[in-house]
Amino acid sequence: MLELLAYLHDPELVARFQRRCGLFLVEAAHRTTRAPTGAPQVNGDKPRGQLRRRWDHQDKNSNYKENGYTDGGCSRPQYEVRNWLLHFLFLFSAGLGHEVFYITCLPCIHWSLDPFLCRRLVNMWTMVMYIGQVMKDLLKLPRPQSPPVVKLETRVDAEYGLPSTHAMAATSISFTLLLSAPARIQFQFEVGLLIAVTLSSLVCLSRLYTGMHSVLDVICGALISAILMFLTYPYWETFDHFQLTSRISPIVALSLPLFLSYTYPELDHYSTTRGDTTTILGVGAGCSVGYWVNEQLGQTFEPQGVLPVPLPTLTANALARGAGRFLVGVVALVGTRQVVKTLSLQVLYSLYRVPKCDDSARRRREIEVPSKFATYTAVGLVNSILVNRIFILLGLL
Repeated sequence: MLELLAYLHDPELVARFQRRCGLFLVEAAHRTTRAPTGAPQVNGDKPRGQLRRRWDHQDKNSNYKENGYTDGGCSRPQYEVRNWLLHFLFLFSAGLGHEVFYITCLPCIHWSLDPFLCRRLVNMWTMVMYIGQVMKDLLKLPRPQSPPVVKLETRVDAEYGLPSTHAMAATSISFTLLLSAPARIQFQFEVGLLIAVTLSSLVCLSRLYTGMHSVLDVICGALISAILMFLTYPYWETFDHFQLTSRISPIVALSLPLFLSYTYPELDHYSTTRGDTTTILGVGAGCSVGYWVNEQLGQTFEPQGVLPVPLPTLTANALARGAGRFLVGVVALVGTRQVVKTLSLQVLYSLYRVPKCDDSARRRREIEVPSKFATYTAVGLVNSILVNRIFILLGLL
């Protein structure tokens, strides 16, 4: 079993997949830092210490610091793309796990399809992402080394690898929608299943193509998400009822995520995981409170009539109104994000007497957590409460 795990965690396996897809590493002749001389060589020029490490033993993130030298001093790895179709397909698929997707496409389900489905997706997404992020920083298994892997992303390289939260999010979003939609919307289940499998598979494979995860990371991410869905599925309706009707629902929705953000595991170096996790918890908290408010006001914006309802007809007028909702909604969410982020940072910088020019202060927990939580809680509130009412005023809904 340990040999199988080591094989699945081997970066050379990822590198072989990249080469099969037409992505090749160009030997770094211009790198400014190198491995210690005398390291065993593989294929003539790759230090074996960078290719293979024990999967079950990792004290520090090797992508952040290893053997006394850092990758941060190296120039960006050079690579050659020989299959541009797959290249752009996997880059697009990887983007389905980034903030740009969450702040645009997920709210579209609320604005143009059914707020009930959006609420289900946000609930599951928040839970699996928090569990996945915490597991990363507790297990502390490294991401694949470069070389031999080509790394196409750098922002999260200081994070640990297992499990892949992209794989977790893609699996949970795709199959939560598949399991929840039949009771709300008329569609062919087989077609929905094909779409769910295709999208989740593309996102999982994209994490290998971009060099950000090992095969083990991706498999574990998808399996953990599937297990969480299996364990929680019987209680989805019960949680919906509590979330929408209980008097303590907004208190729990705000206090629990804020507590989890402040108690997030500490690392020996800065990582984006705490900030990203706080962002996700903030969105979940804001949406939860917003849906509770809509229920109390008696205006949930859910489809009227006998469920499941037919899918909306794609006429020119419907497409134009949908595009209008998308543009107005994105402007509202992005504008809210910028305003609240700026104001919250100004307040926190003044409170802790930090110079406004000190950008590194944003990494301190007492500034990062409240700032991100307030910002994305506001985004969630605006999405769930305000945007649809703006649509009504503008005649878009």
